[in-house]
Amino acid sequence: MSALVTAELLDRVRERLATGTGPPEPEQLAAAIRAEAGGVLGDTDLLRALRLLQTEMTGAGALEPLLHDPAVADVLVTGPGAVWIDRGGGLERTSVTFPDEAAVRRLAQRLALAAGRRLDDAQPWVDGKLPGHEAGIGTTFGVRLHAVLAPVAHGGTCLSLRVLRPATQGLDALTRAGAVAPEARELLTAIIRARLAFLVVGGTGAGKTTLLSGLLATVARSERIICVEDAAELAPPHPHVVRLVARPANVEGAGAVTVRDLVRQALRMRPDRIVVGEVRGAEVIDLLTALNTGHDGGAGTVHANSPREVPARLEALAALGGMGRAALHSQLAAAVQVVLHVHRRADGSRGLREVGVLRRSGDAEVSIEAAWSAERGLAPGGADLSALLAERGVTGWWT
Repeated sequence: MSALVTAELLDRVRERLATGTGPPEPEQLAAAIRAEAGGVLGDTDLLRALRLLQTEMTGAGALEPLLHDPAVADVLVTGPGAVWIDRGGGLERTSVTFPDEAAVRRLAQRLALAAGRRLDDAQPWVDGKLPGHEAGIGTTFGVRLHAVLAPVAHGGTCLSLRVLRPATQGLDALTRAGAVAPEARELLTAIIRARLAFLVVGGTGAGKTTLLSGLLATVARSERIICVEDAAELAPPHPHVVRLVARPANVEGAGAVTVRDLVRQALRMRPDRIVVGEVRGAEVIDLLTALNTGHDGGAGTVHANSPREVPARLEALAALGGMGRAALHSQLAAAVQVVLHVHRRADGSRGLREVGVLRRSGDAEVSIEAAWSAERGLAPGGADLSALLAERGVTGWWT
């Protein structure tokens, strides 16, 4: 930075432009720089200041090139000098830096505004979706934003950007990449053909949405899929998908549309399959109810570390909607047949670890029995899954 293009000058320009409702045009920026500099900047210094401010005030600023890297799934900022990315092999520190904490805070607040959210000392965190980014001719990708301001974030503003690229990986691509074993691919295809209802479970970033999108891509083209999500992440390559996305309340506390509201609306939209992108609250009741009213082949994703933890996780979610433990187990046993567990391996890659089948014991409680696992192949629950598939006329190597 030259002696004339100082941090104080740039701050004054930012303050002058802060009242605008959108990103400033280049001529607005240039005019603001000239006005604050008092006309003493030459062309070279003016262009330098213009480039600095355009980079900061356009898109995601210094993070924009990272978002456009097709291999990047997450961009994480934990401080002015700590910007991390995840390309699917674990976190990597980048060379991108910010001048100071104030610059990270400004970016977080500007992105929150672009997402239609409020982020300030009175509301120090935000969760939203940024407008579509151009990824090439005729294609765009979304970005999910989460930010927390200091002092709630003790070390300074934390910014998390999840890149939501259109799902183009079908089961064939996932199999070639080693995420799905060849024999498991046949089993997954059979589950879709037999219209068994299933849940995809795993931890954050384990690949739940990727696998679910790949599975939905194999659904018959004559079927209508209604996808309900809290944030628009599912984009299965299927010709007849209707996507419903929840909406939080505005700053006045009005206008919220919940996932539970949308599941109820989906029932009236002549669905062949109802899919909930992530079951994280009382909407589990409506999903299970929907799957018990003739809508076979539905699906959802749930955060859980293993298939065995799924019943307890769903118990907790159902309690939020007033459903008791016994009722939840009864509904779950009638509504869902299969659980698919994905996990992130030690090397950072992701894959299908286990296919489980729901089993109801004598005391009416539901448990998950392994039917296939990546380590052992066909497991004890395989006979139950084979029987479920055979009832619907689907057979294969597992028979």
